[in-house]
Amino acid sequence: MATEHLNFINGKKVPAKSGETYENRNPADQDDLVGVFPSSGGDEVSAAVEAASAAYPAWRSLPAQARGDIMRKATELMRERKEDFAQLETREMGKILKETRGDVQEAIDTGFYAAGESRRLWGTVAPSEMPNKMCYVTRQPMGVWGMICPWNFPMAIPSWKLFPALTCGNTAVIKPATLTPASVDAFVGCLQEAGVPDGVVNIVYGSGSRVGEALLNHPGVSGVSFTGSSEVGRRIAEVTGKTLKRCSLELGGKNAQLVMADANLELALEGVLWGAFGTTGQRCTATSRLIVEDGVYDRMLEMVVERASKLKVGNGLDESVEMGPCVSAGQRETVHGYVEVGKGEGARLALGGEQLTGDGYDKGFFYKPTVFADVTPDMRIAVEEIFGPVLSVIKVKDFEEGIKVLNGTPYGLSSAVYTKDVDRAMKAIELIEAGITYINAPTIGAECHMPFGGVKDTGNGHREGGWTAYEIFSEPKTVYVDYSGGLQRAQIDNA
Repeated sequence: MATEHLNFINGKKVPAKSGETYENRNPADQDDLVGVFPSSGGDEVSAAVEAASAAYPAWRSLPAQARGDIMRKATELMRERKEDFAQLETREMGKILKETRGDVQEAIDTGFYAAGESRRLWGTVAPSEMPNKMCYVTRQPMGVWGMICPWNFPMAIPSWKLFPALTCGNTAVIKPATLTPASVDAFVGCLQEAGVPDGVVNIVYGSGSRVGEALLNHPGVSGVSFTGSSEVGRRIAEVTGKTLKRCSLELGGKNAQLVMADANLELALEGVLWGAFGTTGQRCTATSRLIVEDGVYDRMLEMVVERASKLKVGNGLDESVEMGPCVSAGQRETVHGYVEVGKGEGARLALGGEQLTGDGYDKGFFYKPTVFADVTPDMRIAVEEIFGPVLSVIKVKDFEEGIKVLNGTPYGLSSAVYTKDVDRAMKAIELIEAGITYINAPTIGAECHMPFGGVKDTGNGHREGGWTAYEIFSEPKTVYVDYSGGLQRAQIDNA
């Protein structure tokens, strides 16, 4: 029987004032009702922000190491429940268990990293240009953060936001994606059980138009962290810019894997299969473009089509399945719409291009692994983010053209180059316009202790993950201690 969930505000379960709810169902099996959640709005957001504001002074005053200890305890609970959380994620998001186990493990890694960082929230000491004077920089929390999360990594991405924000001494109101709310509920439950005080973390369920907009516009919110589409990111930047709220945006991608003629083609094949069809292509780091040097184009295309045609698609709870469904009917329609666009633009459909039907598929939102050949760099399927299992294969004559095509989109998140030439690899690292570059590995994300994010339309300069996340959720304060006993005027007295 499905669980009925409520908002979590000031340590209490709270329904939406409207009384409205929505259902969360398994995208692989619509008969599987995962949970029922409240459709909340501005009233619930205001109550959550008020609770977070009231809890902030005591939480920020707690020593950072004590906050870190709570993060560690919560992470240990997550590790104990890893398999249960992975099963839950697969039911509500659809990706296979191998991937959801990795998603939960990333949250676990991020939590243990946060516990360590609580003892490394270092500042900087610099010599003063005046005698008997000390200069240093420390970092301080900012207040209440609003967090708006996507559905494709329903536990890892909330962990990128909550763990560093709380460790820095902030409080939070988090809005889970409407398609994957149960994973955030499970995550925050571990934080509560580990000892996070009431009001420090609050969950408000509901749509972006009601809950998200209320968070953006609430005067009690000091910053907003958002992961999602570039279109919505621009809206968030516009709204928060009016009140000079800090906003951290991790947005879309149109990632490419460049394969040179000297590459290990078998290795490149494994990389593009995982990059393009892992998570059913529904990740901002997905390999959406395969750029291949002319001399090995035909062979590489043949290898990709042959292997992709054999991928087993189905319910991710089946350990033998290699690719799950699209997350929703709407997402599958979007994917198919782009397939029609590609066909209309003159690209050659080499594989797939239609939804899967029949036994085992009619209750879910399944789509065939799809490969377009003879794609040109100006086609929409080569420029726009699709967020589905669609790969565009592009032929280039040499390395220089390959780099130009790779950089030829509005996005710049993850990138990959396959070559055995170390000089060429180093040149690619220099020239590629992306936040992440892999050599001889697919366009995947980052390890938890490394910065994650991109350039151009992929974000606004912030990086989640690693030490850089702690710079997002804190403010530098420059401090001067003058123990000279007299007035010193720096540049005036030093002139």
